[in-house]
Amino acid sequence: MILKYVRLLAAAFVTIALLGAAHAQDKLRFVMVTHGAASDKFWAMVKDGADRAAAAMDVTVDYRAPETFDLEEMKMLLTAAVEEKPDGLIVSIPNADAVAAPIRAAVDAGIPVITINSGFDVSHSLGALLHVGQSEYEAGRVAGDTMRKLGGSKALCVNHELGNVGLDLRCKGFIDGFAGSVEVMPVDADAEEAGEAIADRLAEDTGIDVVLTLSANVAGEPAIAAAKSLAEGRKVRVATFDVTDAVLNAVADGEAAFAIDQQPFLQGYLPVEFLTLLHRYKVVPVSNVSTGPRLITLNQARQRLGRSDAAEGAAEEAKPPEIQPGGG
Repeated sequence: MILKYVRLLAAAFVTIALLGAAHAQDKLRFVMVTHGAASDKFWAMVKDGADRAAAAMDVTVDYRAPETFDLEEMKMLLTAAVEEKPDGLIVSIPNADAVAAPIRAAVDAGIPVITINSGFDVSHSLGALLHVGQSEYEAGRVAGDTMRKLGGSKALCVNHELGNVGLDLRCKGFIDGFAGSVEVMPVDADAEEAGEAIADRLAEDTGIDVVLTLSANVAGEPAIAAAKSLAEGRKVRVATFDVTDAVLNAVADGEAAFAIDQQPFLQGYLPVEFLTLLHRYKVVPVSNVSTGPRLITLNQARQRLGRSDAAEGAAEEAKPPEIQPGGG
């Protein structure tokens, strides 16, 4: 009797093991290839969103990116991912010319593709199902329009990744929205060097009264510090794309005009969810999903930080500009 029970128990364990192996074999696997390393604060939030979605959906997501901004390396990573034939591909498009071929190869191979972050305007033309992110041009236009209404007349648009078309579009939108003098200033993607370059330019031209940076941690925080160090009586308004704790506190304290939040967590989470729904239930959104631009001004920053002075900050807020829906 005992021997029979042991045999039944052993058979049950074998069955469970086989079912587990089959489930692991059938588990959906997606690959995410971006132009930003997960060690970067912004891209760490994107990866966190993807990882949490993977856990919630019970799927696997493999995040891949160059250590530094490198279009050629990104293209190689993307090409290798397509050759693996994953169940879905999630990819950013910093430069369509650089990554178009492997994206189209994925589509031709029947791999569903969702683009994120950069590429709102070219996603569908490359065959992707949809884009999750923001219109970079529109986000820049919103920043320019806001700075113009705050009284700015001469601005810097600080670009830390030359060759990233998405950043070029941000500056283009900013120029159109600002309708004043704008200098596009390239800097190295190093916070210390970027800060020194911004400080030097502000010292050289005392007419500059606005600085827009395209990354919070690379140039936003250094630009805020550079503006604070200027001689008493000189006012330079600083705004940045993306949000860090330091930037949020600077906006809440009135040391920065605003930040533009594109909600990177959603850019990681939503495409994993959408691809899973596509495989399991054959449903997926039919148009791009906008995660930004979301303007974080003084009162919003204080509310996020849970500060008691949030209510009084509401009276100091400039009316936010109308945000047009992104194309794509």
